[in-house]
Amino acid sequence: MTMPGFAELDALPTDELRERAFAKAREKHDVRFFWSVLKHLPDADRAATLDGAPNSIGPTVDEAVALWRELEGRDLGEQEPLLRAAFIDYLSRQ
Repeated sequence: MTMPGFAELDALPTDELRERAFAKAREKHDVRFFWSVLKHLPDADRAATLDGAPNSIGPTVDEAVALWRELEGRDLGEQEPLLRAAFIDYLSRQ
């Protein structure tokens, strides 16, 4: 099986790139890749500042849900080009 080239990958929608990159990372048990993606999601900074105190459970759950939605490819905002590049780079490597 040949590796897809940049042009072929770049033509794919972001959701398809994400699915392919995540499938490859799951197959390789590549936690480092998932962690790098999480750090670049739009709500990651806000979620990291929450301390988990009882009075912040509501916001903590809201931030966790927002991060999950972003991991699913929704609400990527300005980070979408960066994440697309990360997915393409990951899929291009052997």
